[in-house]
Amino acid sequence: MPDSGYPWPIETTRLDNGLRVVVSEDRTAPAVAVNLWYDVGSRHEPTGQTGFAHLFEHLMFEGSLNVAKTEHMRLIQGCGGSLNATTNPDRTNYFETVPAEHLELAFWLEADRMGGLVPALTQETLDNQRDVVKNERRQRYENVPYGDAWLRLLPLLYPPGHPYHHATIGSMADLNAADLATFQAFHTTYYAPNNAVLTVVGDASAAEVFALADKYFGAIPAREEIPAAPDGRTVPATGRAAVETVTTDVPAPRVYVAHRTHPFGTPGYDVATVLAAVLGSGRGSRLYQRLADGERIAQPDLVGAYGVDLAHAPAPLIATATARTGVGAERLAAGVAEVVDELATVPVTHAELDRAKALLSTAWWRQMSTVDGRADTLGRYATQFGDPAKAAERLPAWLAVTADQIAEQAAELLGADDRVTLTYLPEETP
Repeated sequence: MPDSGYPWPIETTRLDNGLRVVVSEDRTAPAVAVNLWYDVGSRHEPTGQTGFAHLFEHLMFEGSLNVAKTEHMRLIQGCGGSLNATTNPDRTNYFETVPAEHLELAFWLEADRMGGLVPALTQETLDNQRDVVKNERRQRYENVPYGDAWLRLLPLLYPPGHPYHHATIGSMADLNAADLATFQAFHTTYYAPNNAVLTVVGDASAAEVFALADKYFGAIPAREEIPAAPDGRTVPATGRAAVETVTTDVPAPRVYVAHRTHPFGTPGYDVATVLAAVLGSGRGSRLYQRLADGERIAQPDLVGAYGVDLAHAPAPLIATATARTGVGAERLAAGVAEVVDELATVPVTHAELDRAKALLSTAWWRQMSTVDGRADTLGRYATQFGDPAKAAERLPAWLAVTADQIAEQAAELLGADDRVTLTYLPEETP
């Protein structure tokens, strides 16, 4: 397995209006992935406008100046392609994978909704998609067991006013209160060519992509001033644990233990990524071995740990476990905390480290094995770090992490005095 994290060519250009274009040619199959990253996520949302970036993830499929409602999806799927969009605190991205001969169609569609959504946005469309988001909140967060854990963890991890304090789903009150003009202004402000990265990976040359990008996106005017998100890089340690207990309709006690680490893309977060794999990835992890297989207090398929890859503040590392029948929440929480604490005192073995790095390598190459996975990765590094080629640094950085670095980070950042613990308790039944 090669150590280089990206062994394919990368070529870049910037149009006169500021749009950055990234191309990685790969003639293996006659397909291309088009991925458009906008540097706008929930961390950019001003007070009173939470949930706007996520709502636009929906609105951008509801028609633009020359594309009718739902036609974007119909045209891409009709030519054998696939498409979707996602929003997180750091960004919004729109993407499609199509047969190579339909690259121009994908560019036309993306350019039309970048430059032509506002004239086509109507009150009816806005109201309809607000209702869609409300239903999504109910289905994903409010009406499923443990579904609101992320909504609860963020305010415990980040203080009021911090750009990561609220989740991308936002406040329904904010979405209901805003009028059509406010939403139009939000799009005009952030969905501009000089706030975006267009990435194409697959069966197309750089010259072809650059020419098509200029043809379809070149006439869209740049936005002169794009407001920066609030600076969230510093989160003062409180020196005291944050604890929340929720009694609700859940089938068993569940515990989340969370800590702030380092921003994604930094050496410190590379250590946190390997640490999380040692702690909670799969059956060989410390949490599984201790709580599911050893003490048998956690359900085997509901125990683990992971980092949340946020790039503009100390990113969370979260460990979680769900109790077996008859096991109380206090015992479960104590077990999770004990395993986390031992990362600082019980050295990580060579076998644990090798296993964690093997899992991360497999996940990385799985992402890199598809044109759409590579397009998303290059778009991320171009947007967040200014250079898509920096993607090649990630895997070697993970492979270089040592057991001593894991112990040092655990001692520095995973202590009980700055820990977040969220516990779910089942409601008592008559």
